Amino acid sequence: MRVVFAGTPVVAVPALDAIAASAHELVGVVTRPDAPAGRGRKLTPSPVAQRAAELGVPVLKPTHPRDPEFQEALEALEPDCCPVVAYGALIPRAALDIPVHGWVNLHFSVLPAWRGAAPVQHAIWSGDEYTGATTFRIVEALDAGPTFGVMTERIRPTDTAGDLLGRLAEGGASLLVATLDGIADGSLEAREQPVDGISLAPKISVDDARVDWKEPAVGVDRRIRACTPGPGAWTTLDDERVKLGRVEIVADGPDLAPGAIVVGKNEVLVGTASDPVRLTDVKAFGKKQMGASDWARGVRLPETARFE
Repeated sequence: MRVVFAGTPVVAVPALDAIAASAHELVGVVTRPDAPAGRGRKLTPSPVAQRAAELGVPVLKPTHPRDPEFQEALEALEPDCCPVVAYGALIPRAALDIPVHGWVNLHFSVLPAWRGAAPVQHAIWSGDEYTGATTFRIVEALDAGPTFGVMTERIRPTDTAGDLLGRLAEGGASLLVATLDGIADGSLEAREQPVDGISLAPKISVDDARVDWKEPAVGVDRRIRACTPGPGAWTTLDDERVKLGRVEIVADGPDLAPGAIVVGKNEVLVGTASDPVRLTDVKAFGKKQMGASDWARGVRLPETARFE
């Protein structure tokens, strides 16, 4: 098939590479416009745009896919199908109707669970044991189209959202190519999603990422892992924001009040509503990330120190 791939962040690159190496003809790539990045806020192409340029594939960067100029350019490419991974904009009906076989999305959950922008983060935060990836035909309703294929992945106890998303991106790339193969040879038929088991995964905000030390240790751990690497879990010390890396639950540790900080010889413990947690990495405002013990020595915490 002639395909036009749509995607934007680095997590979409494995699928782009897999399609480029497949039997399908990659005739174009759609991605979000260049955006400011780095300290200089210089306009920078998306990871997908950069990889497409390396592959020598034409790139379309519409401000929005409803733009008539974009739809004309897409139609001129004559795609049979448009595979999608984390493109970042809603596709209007006029654009959905251009490819013969529609737009096929790779979504990082086992649908209908966790429809929305942050399925991996919500799966970790909710304590799910398994998640996965699903391919489905895009319709105008959010992540509600009929599904083609699915893969599953165990969520490991120490997984951050970044860890898990990396594995799903690699495994999902193969699933997406297999889906395109099945559509091309007619062996794959889309099936409507179940009406039961629907859950939503809205984007996680910076405010959501603030650690609540009044939660049990397991809740603190899940929140931090779900928000790593982005938007980044944080707390405050003396009204200054402090970013936190993953933590380790200390079963049967000392009895500490929620947020209370105790500095040991080689560890830093923080109280929760249940067991304390051991900090690993800390990044104070305006500083580099460092090990928790080095951070604690540098700031010379008083015995009454507490995260809020």
